[in-house]
Amino acid sequence: MPANKKYLTKSPWYRLLKITAGFIGGYIITQAFFMLLINLWNPSKAMVTLLFGGFILWVSLMVLAFLAKNPFKLWGIYLFITLLLSLALYLTR
Repeated sequence: MPANKKYLTKSPWYRLLKITAGFIGGYIITQAFFMLLINLWNPSKAMVTLLFGGFILWVSLMVLAFLAKNPFKLWGIYLFITLLLSLALYLTR
């Protein structure tokens, strides 16, 4: 059964922004979060957590990106979260 056309993204730019936010933005947030964890915890334990938890977090952020209505707000939220995590990483060093 094909998807209902009213629920699909009309603009190819919105679709591209959602895809890049899902892949790139989700990956950047995941890496910033686990860099903070490695800095706070024992690095060997955090690396083991990264193997499993990192993939789950990244996929979750990708799914959230495709559920969002406005990709510009989504990129803003993803960049803001990355900035907060990076700031926390800088302050813990």
